[in-house]
Amino acid sequence: MSKIVVAGSANIDMTAYVKTLPRPGETIGGGRFMQANGGKGANQAVAAGRLGGDVLFLTCVGDDMQGKMLKDVFASDGIDT
Repeated sequence: MSKIVVAGSANIDMTAYVKTLPRPGETIGGGRFMQANGGKGANQAVAAGRLGGDVLFLTCVGDDMQGKMLKDVFASDGIDT
């Protein structure tokens, strides 16, 4: 099988769900917060890996907790980084 090479972005989307949108200058609290892995390149690499492809993913991630989380996800899906 040929290797699939993906070059692109990897990030963690951070979303807050609130009852109403804030007005200019207003701070709204008490919402629900969610994090999800994302980035166009990451999404393509993960999809190809989960479908059984031999994937090499070229991207940049930080040397922080979020970067480690992303690398762990790629490793669990068999993606070479």
